[in-house]
Amino acid sequence: MNPANPFASLREEMDKHVVGHDEVKTALLLGIISREHIYIEGPPGTAKTMLSEIVSKAAQLNFFFYQLHRDTRLSELVGDLTIVKEDTELGERIKQDIIKGGILTSEICLLDDISRAPGESLNILLRILNERKFFNEPIPLLTAIATSNPTADEYYNEPLDPANLDRFILQVKALGISYGRKWDEARKVIELYAEKPFEEKIPKRVSKKLFDKSYKKLEKIQIPPDVQEGLARFTAIMIEDFGLNETNSLITDRTFFVKALKLVRSHALLNEREVCSREDLDVLRYMTAFRVPPDVYEQMDNILRNIVQDKKKSQMTS
Repeated sequence: MNPANPFASLREEMDKHVVGHDEVKTALLLGIISREHIYIEGPPGTAKTMLSEIVSKAAQLNFFFYQLHRDTRLSELVGDLTIVKEDTELGERIKQDIIKGGILTSEICLLDDISRAPGESLNILLRILNERKFFNEPIPLLTAIATSNPTADEYYNEPLDPANLDRFILQVKALGISYGRKWDEARKVIELYAEKPFEEKIPKRVSKKLFDKSYKKLEKIQIPPDVQEGLARFTAIMIEDFGLNETNSLITDRTFFVKALKLVRSHALLNEREVCSREDLDVLRYMTAFRVPPDVYEQMDNILRNIVQDKKKSQMTS
């Protein structure tokens, strides 16, 4: 990323405090630029919360963190509910009001352990996130980041319902350095924290104006026919070559024919391009971690590489 790129300063700040986790870092930038929501799954201690806080502080965005639990109440997420008495010509009227807080006043919110939320609260929460409104009043939220532990038995965690999971367009895994056997990165972490002060203030690097300006630019970024064809080709490969269907995957028209284009544009903007290229289809790796079976996702690098190379081959033969 070009150092002069305003988003490079945010990436630099994340890199300064957290070693590795490149996919999570990129997903966070894409989520804020595109104003789409993010789902991050990984074991405890893999910097999910820390990276979200770093971005929000460096970008001067209002941040809200909440750890969901089985008894989560809606008021804990949106603010305190109050009872108000009003005198009217018809007599006294009692109505319910709200002192806004939580996700209603934040620009980035992190919802930890989202799958633990009770169904009623979760349904209302997801509707607010989807509509970005509360009682028809717009909220300032740019992106919501939902996190969860893996669904393996040792974490006592249940998976999100597929329809709810699909609301989070960006989906990535946060993998631990130690169990991932990334020993070079482990040494860098030890070196970093051997010298790092216990508390370090995150400097202000950009402002919300950057994201407002960038969001207006998105719709002006062109998506040429060959990039459109590359996206169609990817979806066909998933269905035709890998046999994905409604029972083993989550390939929805909304996500891959509409939302994906927004992320492709965001990837181009992140790399300072006004016209998308097939390289921008790399965003599909940030959408498929939990939408396709694990054995298919393991091949995602090769799948996306082949789609880009197909374009290069056609250019050489034309």
